[in-house]
Amino acid sequence: MKLLICIDDTDNLESRGTGELAELMIGQIETAGWGRCSAITRHQLLVHDDIPYTSHNSSMCFHVELSDPACLDALMRQARHILETESAEGSDPGLAIAVLAPSARSERLVEFGHRAKQEVLTKEAAYALAVEQNVHLSEHGGTGQGVIGALAGIGLRMSGSDGRVKGRLNLGAPGAVLAVAELLAHPQIDAVQDLGGDPLPPGQHILLGDKVKTVWLDHQAVLLVYRGTDGRWKTCERQQLRTY
Repeated sequence: MKLLICIDDTDNLESRGTGELAELMIGQIETAGWGRCSAITRHQLLVHDDIPYTSHNSSMCFHVELSDPACLDALMRQARHILETESAEGSDPGLAIAVLAPSARSERLVEFGHRAKQEVLTKEAAYALAVEQNVHLSEHGGTGQGVIGALAGIGLRMSGSDGRVKGRLNLGAPGAVLAVAELLAHPQIDAVQDLGGDPLPPGQHILLGDKVKTVWLDHQAVLLVYRGTDGRWKTCERQQLRTY
């Protein structure tokens, strides 16, 4: 059984971030033997005066391959417990868990995710869609507004082409040069592409920048590169990744 889990609005300006809570969930899921988890993706949502958020209004999502469907109830209880006991004071945590059935249709969830990047949505709309799509959606403190971002993150991860993968890649010191083949050997890099979406040949060499990160495109972790004014291929900088 495959799941998507997304959480939103668990932090305040002084606390650890929502991504760290997602990492805590993953650690407990894998330690308990309930399943194996994927990388965490960060999904940027609309920043608007009518939307309460800590700093960036983003949700965190990850995939779980359950070892046994009978583990689902225990996993859900633990995820709720983590949000209720570990979320920061003043936060409005939300949790969404979607079972990825082979015949499931995700268009409505994907649409909701894209709308959350452009519109102010309501909890009522989120709950109505969750019931329609058979997605677990629950709030765990404060106003519970985080359910909107949690459901949106599920849809955006389902889309396959949204979000930055949490964490920097440890590939070497800034200024080091690696071949594409060497980059593809890294377990957290599935593809190396330019900003136009074209893959680079294995023998091409890439200059590493200060903070090397991947983005989620075509359901995989993609390292994006660009050609500098000196003609050399370089890993994209933070500003270039802001749209993902």
